[in-house]
Amino acid sequence: MSELRKQESVDDTKRIVHTYPLMRHTDMTDEMKQETVEIIVAACEKHQTNNESVARVIKETMDKRYGATWHCVVGEAFGFEVSYEVRTLLYMFNAGNLAIAVWKCC
Repeated sequence: MSELRKQESVDDTKRIVHTYPLMRHTDMTDEMKQETVEIIVAACEKHQTNNESVARVIKETMDKRYGATWHCVVGEAFGFEVSYEVRTLLYMFNAGNLAIAVWKCC
């Protein structure tokens, strides 16, 4: 029984949690990418427990800054395949396992 508890505690310590934004894929320009990451991090810090509010803030801010038809998905377990305008897709993780996908629709 004690061996099982030791194994569980070892597995818990192996889990890696990133506290910084981890970029998975983007085709945005460097300037647009930096501004988008700042928007995402600010929204995630402001609404830590409500993913719907995070997505709404990101979408509305991107619409104001870069024109309409932006979309945003925020969550912990999702996959996606989208059609988007070239140079407007960003997929990243923030605060460990919170995934954010932002893109502008054609």
